[in-house]
Amino acid sequence: MSLLVFGSAVVDVIFRLPQLPRPGETVLGEAGPPLPGGKGANQALAAARDGAAVRFAGCVGADAHGALLRATLQQAGVDTALLAQSDTPTALAAVCVDMAGRNQIAVSAGANMRARQANVPVAAGDTILLQMEVPPEENAALIARARAAGAQVILNLAPAAALPREALSALDLLVVNEHEAGWLGAALGCGAGAAALHAALGVTIAVTLGEAGAECHGAGLALHVPAFPVKVVDTVGAGDAWCGVLAAALDRGAPLPAAMRRANAGAALSCTKAGAGPAMPMAAETDALLAGQA
Repeated sequence: MSLLVFGSAVVDVIFRLPQLPRPGETVLGEAGPPLPGGKGANQALAAARDGAAVRFAGCVGADAHGALLRATLQQAGVDTALLAQSDTPTALAAVCVDMAGRNQIAVSAGANMRARQANVPVAAGDTILLQMEVPPEENAALIARARAAGAQVILNLAPAAALPREALSALDLLVVNEHEAGWLGAALGCGAGAAALHAALGVTIAVTLGEAGAECHGAGLALHVPAFPVKVVDTVGAGDAWCGVLAAALDRGAPLPAAMRRANAGAALSCTKAGAGPAMPMAAETDALLAGQA
C-alpha cells in the first residue's frame, strides 16, 4: 500500500473577524502566526496522521514559508523527497474566519504553479490523491499515467476548475462539495447531485454536504453517510481532512462506505480546532469518535 498526494502547499495566515467582509468593506480583527496549509499538504497530513504511508509531490519556494511546510510534513512522517523547490515564492493564503466558523479564502498560488508530475513515480496498487491548486494540465497528465499504471486515482475537484472530460472519466473516485458539484453539473449540462454526475461521467462520485454528511453514487452503489455533530471552531480544513482520511482508509483496503464514515469523523474533528494543517486529526482521535458513535 502506498499513498501519493500530488498537490499544493500553502502557508495560511488566519484572520479572526466578527463577520466576513462584504464587497468594499474593511473588517478589523486579529491575525495569527503563519500556519501550514494548502489542499495538497493538508490532505497529506490528514492521511499520514490517520496512519497511511504518504509521499507528497509538489513545489515550494526557497524561503522560510517553504521550510515551514517541508518541516511540518516531515514531522508528520510524510516523505517529502518529491517536494521540489523553486525560486518562485511559496504560496500564501489569507483566511478570514467569522464568529460562526464560516470562512473566505484568498490564495496567491506562487510555487504551486511550478509543480510538475513528470518525475512523480506511479505503480500498480498505488493510491493517487489530487486537488486543483496546481496546473490542471499536470493533473490531467498524472491521471492518465496513473490509470495506465493500474493505480487507484482520487481527485478532489477543489477549487472547481476545468479538466478534460477524458481525465475526469479516468478517475476511480471524484470528490466535490456542494458548490463544486453545482459548478461541475453546470459545466457538464447535468444535475448537481452525485447520481447525476455519476451518470454523466461514469465514475464514482462523492459529494460532501457539510453538516448533512456525504453522499456517494457509483456502479451499483448509492449511499448517504450522516455527519458527526461537533462544536465548530472553524471549517477551514474540513474538506481536506475528509479527503485525506478517506484516501488513507481506501489505501488500507477499507470498503467505500466504511471509508466515508471514517472521513466524516475526521472532517468533524478538524472543525473543532483552529486552522487547516494543524487541525488534521490523529488516528486515535478518529477511532475514539467512531467508537463513541457505534
